[in-house]
This record gives sequence, structure tokens and C-alpha cells, in this order.
Amino acid sequence: MLTPKTADGFRNNRVGPVLRASGITEGVIEAAEEDNPGKDIRVDDKVAYVRIDTEGELVLRRATLERTLGRPFRMSELEVNLASFAGRIETTDDYVRFYYEKTL
Repeated sequence: MLTPKTADGFRNNRVGPVLRASGITEGVIEAAEEDNPGKDIRVDDKVAYVRIDTEGELVLRRATLERTLGRPFRMSELEVNLASFAGRIETTDDYVRFYYEKTL
């Protein structure tokens, strides 16, 4: 039987990437915190993968990722390490955006 809290679990607006554990993970976490000022970025490390999320919208910019990783970075590299994600996704050469258009 589902408890009220469990039954309402789908009623959230958290968005963001689920990354395979890799060499870019720490840089992505740091970039998420920097590119989304004022937002509470939640990091759930499950060893094999890491879920990074926040409410409503999460943006990762290529320039920030290059700085946090200390090397040139192509957004396609993020996609290769993306095991899953929450929300909708918009990708360009300069940023990736996870978002919901409507909130519950």
C-alpha cells in the first residue's frame, strides 16, 4: 500500500542530469552550483552514478565546464556520460538546459 508521501512522489519539479561516474562528474557538480546561483543543487552519489538536480531549471554552460575541468570541453562529452535525466532537455554547443515548462 502506498503512503500519502509515496503516492505524491511524482509531484515534484526536480530536473537535472544523472551521470555515470566518470572523470567529469566533479566538474559537472561544480559547474551546476556555479551556473545556477541561488538554487539548492542536490547531489545524490550512488557510486556508479550521480544524480544532480534542482527545482524547475538547471543550466550547465560549456565555458563553466571548461573552467571547472581545466580543459576544453564539448557538450557532446556530457551526453556520452548522461545515463538519464529528469525533466525536459535543451542542448546547444554552448549549454545544456534541463527544465519543466509547467509546475505541479
